[in-house]
Amino acid sequence: MTAIGDDAAAPAPAKPRALDPNRLVWIAFFAVAVPCFALRREVPWLVKYPRAYMVPVHDWLNLFMDWFVDTFKWLFHAIAWVLDWPMDGLQLLLQWLPWPATIAAIALLAHLASGWRLAAFSAGALSYMVVVGYWDESMRTLALVGVSVPLSVAIGLGLGVLAFKARWAERVIQPTLDLMQTIPTFAYLIPILLLFGFGPVVGLIASAVYACPPMVRNVLLGLQRVPSDVVESARMSGTTERQLLWWVRVPSALPAIMIGVNQTTMAALSMVIIAAIIGGYADIGWEVLSTMRRAAFGQSLLAGVVIVLIAMIMDRVSRGFTDPQRLVHHRSGSIWRRHAHLWLAFAAVAAGVLLAEALPVLRHYPDAWVIFPAEPLDDAIIFVTVSYPHVTDAIKNATLFFLMLPLKVGLENTIKPLTWGFALTLPMSLGYGAAVLALAAAAARAWRWRAGVAILLLGGLVYFGTTQTPWPVFILAIAALAWQVCGWRVALFATAGLVLMLVTGHWPQTMLSVYLCGAAVFIAFAAGGLLGIWAARNDRVSAFLRPINDTLQTIPLFVFLIPVIMFFRVGDFPALLAIIAYAIVPSIRYTEHALRSVRPEVVEAATALGCTPRQLLWQVQMPLALPEIMLGLNQTIMYGLAMLVIAALVGTRGLGQAVYIALGQADFGKGAIAGMGIAIIAITADRIIQGWSNKKKLALGLAREG
Repeated sequence: MTAIGDDAAAPAPAKPRALDPNRLVWIAFFAVAVPCFALRREVPWLVKYPRAYMVPVHDWLNLFMDWFVDTFKWLFHAIAWVLDWPMDGLQLLLQWLPWPATIAAIALLAHLASGWRLAAFSAGALSYMVVVGYWDESMRTLALVGVSVPLSVAIGLGLGVLAFKARWAERVIQPTLDLMQTIPTFAYLIPILLLFGFGPVVGLIASAVYACPPMVRNVLLGLQRVPSDVVESARMSGTTERQLLWWVRVPSALPAIMIGVNQTTMAALSMVIIAAIIGGYADIGWEVLSTMRRAAFGQSLLAGVVIVLIAMIMDRVSRGFTDPQRLVHHRSGSIWRRHAHLWLAFAAVAAGVLLAEALPVLRHYPDAWVIFPAEPLDDAIIFVTVSYPHVTDAIKNATLFFLMLPLKVGLENTIKPLTWGFALTLPMSLGYGAAVLALAAAAARAWRWRAGVAILLLGGLVYFGTTQTPWPVFILAIAALAWQVCGWRVALFATAGLVLMLVTGHWPQTMLSVYLCGAAVFIAFAAGGLLGIWAARNDRVSAFLRPINDTLQTIPLFVFLIPVIMFFRVGDFPALLAIIAYAIVPSIRYTEHALRSVRPEVVEAATALGCTPRQLLWQVQMPLALPEIMLGLNQTIMYGLAMLVIAALVGTRGLGQAVYIALGQADFGKGAIAGMGIAIIAITADRIIQGWSNKKKLALGLAREG
C-alpha cells in the first residue's frame, strides 16, 4: 500500500517543452549559411549568379513600352498641349507683375495664414530673390509649381475619394502609391520622356506625378477619420450619398486634406531641378543644375537658397491654412471681414502696377543694385581645399578603410599592410570569430536570444562584406526577419523582389546600394539620434537646429553634392556625406518629438522615485520613445535611398547609377527594374520597421491591438 501510495503521489513526468518556431527558423538559417560561406570559393555561383540563368525581363518591358508609345503617343501629346496654356499664361502674368506688387500680395497671403511674423519672413525671402538677381527664374519656378500643385491636388482628391468609396480601388491605389513614393524619380522620367517628349510641360507632368501620393493618402485618411456620429446625424437629416460626401465628409476632413496640400506643394517644389533636366526650362532649378555642372559652388548655393526660401514660404503658408480655428474664424463675419486680405492684395497689386508705370525700377530691378556674393563663397572653398588637404584626406581615408570597405568587401579583404598596417592571419580570424560568438552569447544572456542573433549577423556581415555575402544567405536572412516581424506576406514580397534582382542581373548593384545606404543610415541615425536627444533636453538647441533641419529638407538634393565634390572629389565617400546630410533630419526630428511626447505623469513619477536625469533618460524616456524613434529610422532609410540616384553623379556604383544610365539611354526596361530594386529595399525596410514598432507599442501599452 505504501508503495502504491508513493507511486500515486509521484509527480507525472514533465512534457518536453516545444522549441520556439522563431528559434527554429534561425537555426535552419545558420545551418544553410555556414556551408554557403565555407563553399563560396569552391562554388562561385553562390556569390556571382550565373549569367546563363538570367531572365531578360528588361527586354520584355521595352517591347511593351514600344507598343504603348506607338499606340497612345497622340493622346499624351494632346495632354501636353492642353497643359502648356495655363503654364505659359501664369508665367507671363508673374513676370509682368512688378516685383513689389508680387511681394506685397504674397506677404498679405502669409499674414492671412499665420500672422505678421510669416508675412515679414515672406517679404524678406522674396526680397532676397530680387537682390541676388534671381527674380525672373523664381517666377518661372512659381509658375511650374502653381500649375503642378493644383493638378496634383485635383488628381489626388479624386483618387482619394475613389479609394474611400470603393474597397477594390483602395487595394489597387495603396500599393501603387508605395511604388510611386519609393521608385526613384529618374526611373519614371523615362516613360514620361518617351510619351511626352522634351519640354517645360514634361517637367510639369513629372512634378505632378511625383507630388500626387501625399494628397491621395491624406484625403483617404481624413475621410476615414470623420467621426461616425457626424455621419449618422447627416444621414438622419436625409442627405443623399453624394451630399453626405461633399457637404459633410469632405468639410470635416478639410484639416487633413490641407495637410495633404502642404505635402504635395513641398513634393512638387523638390522636383524643380529634375524637371529642369528634362524640360530645359530657364527657371531656378535649371540655374542650380547648370552651375552644379560647372562646379560653381557659390552660384549653386545662392540659387539653391532661393528654392529653400520658396519651399519655406509655401510650407508655412499652406500649414497655416490647416489650423481648424483659423479656418472657422475666416468663414465668419461679413464679406469684407472674410475677404479683407484678398481685397488688400488686389489693391497692392493695382497700386504696384500703376506705380511701375511711373517708376520703371519697380518693374525691372536694376542690375547695378544686384548683390551676388558667389565669388567670395568659391574663394572660401578653394582656400580650405588648398590649405588643408591633409585634413580632408585623413577624414576620407579613415572612413573608407575602417567603416566603408569592411561593410563593402569585408574585413578579410580590407585588412592589409597598406591600409591597416598589418595582414590578417588565421589566428586573428579565429579570434574575431570567438569574440563575436562570446559577444552574441553575452547579449543573448543579458537581453534575449534575438540580440545574440543580431550580433552574429552583424559580425558576419562585417567580416565577409555585403558584396561578398552569398546571395542565398542574404535572401534567407531578409525573409526570416520579415516573416518573424510582419508575417508571411511581407516575407514573400521581400523574397520575390530580391529574387527578381538576382535573376535579372542586378544583384551586384543591389548589394552596392545596400552597403552605401546602410553605412550612411548607420551614421545618420546615430548622429541624428544624439542631436535629437540634446534638442529634447535643451530648448535653445532645438531652436538652433530647427531652421537647419528645414534647410536640409528643402534644399535641392543636387546642391549637397557641390561642397563634398570640392572637398573630397568623387567616389563613395562624398556620396556617403551627401546621403548623411539629407537623411539625418528625420532621425533628429523623430527622436526629439518622441522624447518630448513621453507622458508628463510618467516623468513625474520616475522623478519622484529618485531617478537621476541620466536614469530618467535611458531607463524611462528612451524605452517609451523607442517605437517612435524607430519610425525615424524608417524615414532615415527612405531619405537615404532617395539620394542613391543623385549620389550616382559623383561616381558611385549601384542601383542609382543603373537608373541614371538607363535615363541617358532611354532604356525603360533597365531603368524600371533598377528603380524597382530601390523600391523593394524601401518597402521591405518600411514594413519590417513599422511591424516592429507596432509590436513594441503593444508591448508597452501605447497602442491597442487591432
